[in-house]
Amino acid sequence: MIEYLVPVLATTLAAATPLVFAGLGELVTEKSGVINLGVEGMMLIGAVAGFAGGLHWGVAGGLLCGALAGALAALPFAFLTLSLGTNQPATGLALTIFGIGLSAFVGQYFVSQSLPGLQPLIIPGLAEIPLLGPVFFSQSWVVYLSWLTFAWLAWMLARTRWGLILRAVGESPEAAHAIGYPVTAIRYAATCFGGAMAGIGGAYLSTVYTPLWVQNMTAGRGWIAVALVVFATWKPGRLMLGAYLFGGMTILQLHAQGLGVELPSQLLAAVPYVATIVVLVLISRDRKLLQLNLPASLGKPWIGN
Repeated sequence: MIEYLVPVLATTLAAATPLVFAGLGELVTEKSGVINLGVEGMMLIGAVAGFAGGLHWGVAGGLLCGALAGALAALPFAFLTLSLGTNQPATGLALTIFGIGLSAFVGQYFVSQSLPGLQPLIIPGLAEIPLLGPVFFSQSWVVYLSWLTFAWLAWMLARTRWGLILRAVGESPEAAHAIGYPVTAIRYAATCFGGAMAGIGGAYLSTVYTPLWVQNMTAGRGWIAVALVVFATWKPGRLMLGAYLFGGMTILQLHAQGLGVELPSQLLAAVPYVATIVVLVLISRDRKLLQLNLPASLGKPWIGN
């Protein structure tokens, strides 16, 4: 049983990592009062840029290129929604469509190429712990980076002045502006940060998880990342739990196919997405919980300084 459980859990952490990055980025964006539905497009742009960077500068360079590309992709969205006051969901959908098309066009050059990937970073001593060691301490360094990013963001949002300002802007931009905070600049920064995180998530897919470029390789993960923010009720800890839940469902359906479960492969592949929808439906029934944590100005335009 343990021999089967260890690889499932270990691969679950790797499969969930792009969702952790993209979900945390969208959480910060929404905490500022901006809802960006372009995560899928930004992940794809980050994936193709990360693969191109990985060919020249390795995985670290690829992740940096993905972060930069994701942030740059978020800039037009920020300009249209924050400076011109366009509808945020519609503009986010346009960004996703643009990202799908741009990544497919740019990625044509990389279709036949691949990267060497990344070997696990085994932590001496801890990796020998039964069950926990092979699962938590024999991962790639990018997985460890996602944990550090989560810890930093959770601390920043809950314990620092910057986190308080971000939440204040998301709750009441009028009040934040009245006491002297540059609401638009803060929202620009949060939106670009969310784009950078989505770009890192996409670059992880193309440089580490499956070190090659495939058109539409995110396979809906950007939409799942947006859904996870709601599932988490805008709390980082719950978002991590949701990301690993989805990652686990993805890995289990792959193992089910390998074990010869007599169900159509298309149905098994849809299981993680169906599970996500079911969870979101159950969460949305608790309106009091959602209203308690929902940023009050989420999605509402605000034109000011």
